[in-house]
Parts: sequence; structure tokens; C-alpha cells
Amino acid sequence: MKSEQHGVAKIVVLGGGPAGGATALGLKKLGYQVTIITQPRPFKAVEGISERVLEGLRNAGFQQALANLPAASPRMASWNGETNSANTERLINRSELDRGIGLDLQAAGVTVIDGRVDRVNSNDDGYAISVKTDADADAAAQLITADFLVEARGRSAPGAGLERLRGSETVSLLQYWQGVPCQPQSAAESFQDGWAWMAAWSDGTRYLQLTFDVASANLPDKSQLIDHCNRILRTLPSAEPFLDRAEPSGIIHARTSTPILCREAVGDNWIRVGDAAMAVDPLSGNGIFQALSSALQAPAVINTLLQQPERAALAKQFYQQRVDHLFYRFARIGRDFYASEERWDNPFWVTRRHWPDSEPLHQETDPASLKIETLPVVSNGLITAQEVVTTNDQPLGIWHLNGLEMAPVVRALQQRAADENPQDCLQQALGLNPQTAAGLTRWLYQNRWLATE
Repeated sequence: MKSEQHGVAKIVVLGGGPAGGATALGLKKLGYQVTIITQPRPFKAVEGISERVLEGLRNAGFQQALANLPAASPRMASWNGETNSANTERLINRSELDRGIGLDLQAAGVTVIDGRVDRVNSNDDGYAISVKTDADADAAAQLITADFLVEARGRSAPGAGLERLRGSETVSLLQYWQGVPCQPQSAAESFQDGWAWMAAWSDGTRYLQLTFDVASANLPDKSQLIDHCNRILRTLPSAEPFLDRAEPSGIIHARTSTPILCREAVGDNWIRVGDAAMAVDPLSGNGIFQALSSALQAPAVINTLLQQPERAALAKQFYQQRVDHLFYRFARIGRDFYASEERWDNPFWVTRRHWPDSEPLHQETDPASLKIETLPVVSNGLITAQEVVTTNDQPLGIWHLNGLEMAPVVRALQQRAADENPQDCLQQALGLNPQTAAGLTRWLYQNRWLATE
């Protein structure tokens, strides 16, 4: 693969959040010319992230975006009548995070255009993207061309003609309150018609969000919506610290928070990443993490589509399987959390306790389910077909463990004599030293790849 080949393909990423940024950084590492078109969020937003999400952002290559993150702050959860205040999270200002991502992209050599995508037209040569910038409202739209398009504009990304799986239609109503400066903190609480998430920023700004079922909430018209939300907030014990010595702004931002899976997340010269590929219920608290999960896989998929189009079907299979797998995993996390709230049986709770299916989130590995299959994997920045080991709880397969291919391990175990010790078998069949064979055997028992007697 020659670097000059990469220069032929011009890739444009629409959207400069964590998913779009991570994809752009990955493509730059592979030698591609990348342009990202992004625009600041239309409203202020604060999100809570875990240490796991923070590590994911670091692994994606973000540095300046994480330079001024606040320390972890207390998070209280009130659910099913019980309150837990043992957890913490980092409250991040999304506008500041996105600005930092832009700086990281520029430092990596990505061309960053601050503007609004007005129109995207596809043609035989690729794409023509019309971009309006805020610098001069009267100026003509800028025309950007691309050979490959990455759609990373979140849930609202256009997707006409693409099949989508949607969960229960959900809306989140966000309101700002302003109070005295305070220690950052956050809280979540369930109530009869939905659930609330609340955060207090150090400057005294409060972010109070209520989430409802669209079909059954019976929300009042816009003129009465603020009073309706505030009446609910004042009934929630967890909200008291956030309302204390604070006043509402009088503005509500409505955001769809319906879980959405794009059944076709990749084509020959386009791919959808992050929430544009699949968006989960915000209850799971894994929004940024799942967005990064798809974005970190995307550069190898794009590289394969551009450099080895004969493997296009394999690359698409790889990506769609992982998008589907992640979506159902996070959807089941949300389902189980909704099911843990047992006090109400109205439509909001009933529908969410049983969606997307009844499959368990975690399955105990069945040693009899181990199979050696040829499936797509990432290898040296490309998607290739390799022998992997699949199980009932790992349908996408495991290729390596600490650099050791697992298919030969399973094949050796399947061919061993009934009375042969597994460790001795691995030493002899694979030429492993005793220490490595002993450690591998322990792992096989611990993960139920070998049945205990």
C-alpha cells in the first residue's frame, strides 16, 4: 500500500464531534487527505462521562480536547425508590470539548471548515458539498468535493431512503437554570412519566432535563411547557439542590432521544459513524463511548473500500455487524435498567422494559458452542478474512489473545486425546513454553472455553 495512493482519495467528514473527529484522526494516520466540516452546537450542553469514556477519548488520539477536563464530581441516582450516591462522573462542557477536538484535528493536519452543510449532491465523481459559513452570511456557498463521505452529524443526520430500526419514540426537554456558583454535581431520578437528569456547573448554571414518551406523555402546548416541566422538577427530591437559589431561563430545548439503528451504515463510497449510524437511549450514559466504538473501526473499513474494492463486501459485513452488535448491547443495557424501575406500569415504562427483545445482556459461555469460523477482522489498517473463534456470547469472534491466534488453540484442544491434559496438549501442539501454556490454560478455564469437570 503506497502513501501516494492515499492522496488520490479526498475524504470529507460531516460533523466534528467525538465520532467525526476520531474517524478523521484515524484516516490521517493512514495517510489520507481529510477535510472536516463542523459547526458549533446551537445551545449549551453539559454531559457526564465515566473514566471509561475518558480513556476511549484518549485512545482515539484527543489531547487538547481533554486538557482542561474537570475532576470527577458526585453523581446521585434515585431509581425504584432507592437512592445511591456512591458513583462519580466528569461533567464536560460539550462546546469546549468540541473546540478542543477541532484543535486536535488541525494539529494533525486535518482541514477544518467552520460552516453549515447546505446541500450534499452525489455524482459519478463522488460528492459535491455546499457549505455556508457564518463569516459572511451574504457570500455564496463554498463548494467542497469529495471522493468519500463520512456522515457524523449525529441523530439528525439526513438518511432518506435508509432503513432504520427505531425504539420507543422519546423526547428530552432541556432547560437552563441560573444560580449561585457551586460545586459541580449531577443526579438522575425516575418519576411516573419518565426520568430526569440534572447537573450543576461550577459557575452556577444548572442543566435540568426531563425525558418523556412522545406518544403517551400528553405534553401541553409550547406556551405551557416550561411550567409543566418545572412543576415536575419541584416534586423530585433529587432536584432540590439544583433548584435552590436558582431561577429558570424561560427557554426549553427539545431533543429527540429515540434509539435508532441504521440498517445500512456503509456503502461503496460513504459511511455513517457515531449517532448517525446508531444512537442509543441516553439513559445508558454510554453515548460518547458507543460513538467512538464505531468511529475507531471506520478508518480501516474506509481504507479497504478505497484501496481494495474487491473486498468491499467483506468490509461492509465487518462494519455493519459491529454497529448492529453495539446497538443491541447498549439497547439491552437500557432495557434492563428500565426494568429495574418497578413502581409504574404506564406506557413509558412498559414499552421500554421489553425493548428491543428478551435476549439476555450477558450469556454464560457454553464450551460446546466454540466454533472456528472465517470472519472479517482488522489487520494493518485493512479488513481481511481470518480464522476466529466464536462462542454463544462472542458471535463476532476472537482472533488473538495477547498476540496468540486462538483458532489453532481451539483446534488443538478439539483434537486432543480424551485423557490428555490441556496444558500438555497446548505445549506440544503449539510449541508453547510451560509458563505461557499454563497461563493460557487458566484463561480458557476462567472464560469457560474449557469445561470444568
